[in-house]
Amino acid sequence: MSSATVELKLSKSNRIYRPSETLEGKIVVKSPSSFSHYGVRLGINGSVNLQVLKLTVRGGTAGIIESFYGVVKPIPIVNKIIEVKPSGKIAAGTTVIPFSVNLKQHGENFEKFYETYHGRDINIQYLITADVMRGYLQKSLSATLEFIVETDKVYLLERPVSPEMAIFYITQDTQRHPLLPELKSGGFRVTGRMGTLCCLSEPISGELTVEASSVPICSIDVHLFRIESVLVGEKIVTETSLIQTTQIADGDVCRNMTLPVHVILPRLLTCPTVFAGPFSIEFKASIVINFESELSKLHKKSDPAVPRLWTAVETLPLELVRTK
Repeated sequence: MSSATVELKLSKSNRIYRPSETLEGKIVVKSPSSFSHYGVRLGINGSVNLQVLKLTVRGGTAGIIESFYGVVKPIPIVNKIIEVKPSGKIAAGTTVIPFSVNLKQHGENFEKFYETYHGRDINIQYLITADVMRGYLQKSLSATLEFIVETDKVYLLERPVSPEMAIFYITQDTQRHPLLPELKSGGFRVTGRMGTLCCLSEPISGELTVEASSVPICSIDVHLFRIESVLVGEKIVTETSLIQTTQIADGDVCRNMTLPVHVILPRLLTCPTVFAGPFSIEFKASIVINFESELSKLHKKSDPAVPRLWTAVETLPLELVRTK
């Protein structure tokens, strides 16, 4: 029985392509013996997959859990099947079959090529699949590989993009959630600025200064969130989830000392801000100051999206863009 294998290799090691570019690579078939096939096909598929899962509780903690789950029909972006080799025989050993495919042809009525993005409710993915058809008695050989799509250069903003700096200050009076009594009475003040128009290939930058604090500081973090909205029927369901946390300071920082803010954006978990009809993808950053408290030690695994008695938070909306 043949133990043949097939592998896909793309010409670019980083697998990043633009819609106007040619997707080039090779299909590598390895087999200890020759075998007949009914053609070698290449499939290219790109789509926006949407789903929503919401849990709500009625009647308090002992109430009824209501779940709302919806899978929205995927939005197709590209769907191609190309025969790269007609039926025939694959020789024993290693067979290399090169291919070259245009992702987007002139005149094709495709959906906009959104950038690759892996989220919680929204997933934008592009896959290339190679199939060696071997008939009914033998299982066909198949290999699938994800490639990354970025916006065409002609649609990108010219560099450099002037960063829009948002000036912020954090005090006990700017907080909308309850605080520990010692924080409320003693007070604190943190000032700073941070970029809100951000290039995806560059870090979010800024600075902050702890001017005063009656309670020692435990740490200062920047939480990066995604805000995904999906149109389900006549309702828009919005979900906010944490992408990553970047620590700016550890321990009780010196007063009146400027601390740099430097947040690197993760590649597949972020994309240019999108406002489309059936969905939207937005981002925001929260500067979180954690004060020393015995209570915080009892809730080490608390939800970072929920402000606590021992934290002070300032949230800024972000617009992410890609530049040339």
